[in-house]
Amino acid sequence: MIEARRLHILRAVADHRTVTAAAAALYLTPSAVSQQLTALEQETGHRLVERGAKGVRLTPAGEILLSHTNAVLAQLERAEAELAAYGSGEAGTVTVAAFATGIAQVVAPAVARLAGTAPGIRIRVRDAEGDASLPMVLDRQVDVAVAVEYRGAPPADDPRLTPVPLYAEPFDAVVPVTHRLAGAAEVPLAELAKDPWIGPYPGNPCHDVVVLACENAGFHPLLEHSSDDFRAVVALASADAGVALVPRSALRGMDLTGVVVRPVVGAAPTRRVFAAVRRGAEGHPLIRPVLQALEQAAQA
Repeated sequence: MIEARRLHILRAVADHRTVTAAAAALYLTPSAVSQQLTALEQETGHRLVERGAKGVRLTPAGEILLSHTNAVLAQLERAEAELAAYGSGEAGTVTVAAFATGIAQVVAPAVARLAGTAPGIRIRVRDAEGDASLPMVLDRQVDVAVAVEYRGAPPADDPRLTPVPLYAEPFDAVVPVTHRLAGAAEVPLAELAKDPWIGPYPGNPCHDVVVLACENAGFHPLLEHSSDDFRAVVALASADAGVALVPRSALRGMDLTGVVVRPVVGAAPTRRVFAAVRRGAEGHPLIRPVLQALEQAAQA
C-alpha cells in the first residue's frame, strides 16, 4: 500500500530537483525526506530517483508514479473539500500569497468583501513575488497564490494546479521630466534603445515582460539599475538615472514628481494576473469563497 504523504514528498523532490530544497519546502530534514523516498521505493518495488552531482532526477518508474501522483493528490484535495462541505466548512483560515501590487489590487479588497459575506473565513496574507507563490501552493505552505504569467510558469493545464484568471494590465513608460520624449503623447520603445534602464531583477516576472517588450522593439535593454520595488524604480527615474516600464496599477498613489508617465506606442507590454490553488481544492468551502472574492475584486 502506497502512503499518500510519500507521494507528496516525491512530487516535491521532482519540483525542487534536490532533496535539500524539497526538505526545506516541506519543513522536514533531508534525512527524513530520504527515508520516505526509500520507503516509497520499497512499497512500489522500483527505484524511483537517481542522485547525481546536479541533484536528483526521477527514473522512468518515478515518472510513471509522478503522473499518477498528481491525479491522486488532486482527488485527495477534492475529498477534503467534500468533507469540509459536509461539516459545513463555514469557519477557518485561508492563507494567500501575493505580490505587493496584487495585494493592493485584489487581495485587500477581497479581504474586505469576505468580512461581510463570509465572516467565519480568516485570511492570512503573505507577500511573495509572482514566481514564488506557485511553489508555495504546491508545497502546501499557502492555500491560494496570486501570481503572474512568466517564462517557465506552469502551463494552464498543469495537472497540479487550477488557475483562475483575474486581470491583465499594461506597462507604461516612465521617463525623467528632462527626457527628450517627455513631451510625447506616447513613447516608442525603440527610441529608448540607447537609454540606461531601471527594472526588476532577473527571475521577477516583470523582468521578463520588460525584456521581451524591448526585444520585440528590436533591442535588449541596458539594465543599469535593478530593484523589485517599483517605488525605488520611479525614484531612480526621477533622479534622471534611466527609463523604465512599470505596471499601471503600481503607479497608483505613487509620488511621480520628476517623472512623466506615458503609454507605449502600439501593443503595450502586459502582465496577466491569476489566482491558483492545488487542483481539486477549488471546491473547498473555505477556498471557493476566497476565489470568488478575488474574481469580484478584479472585476471591480
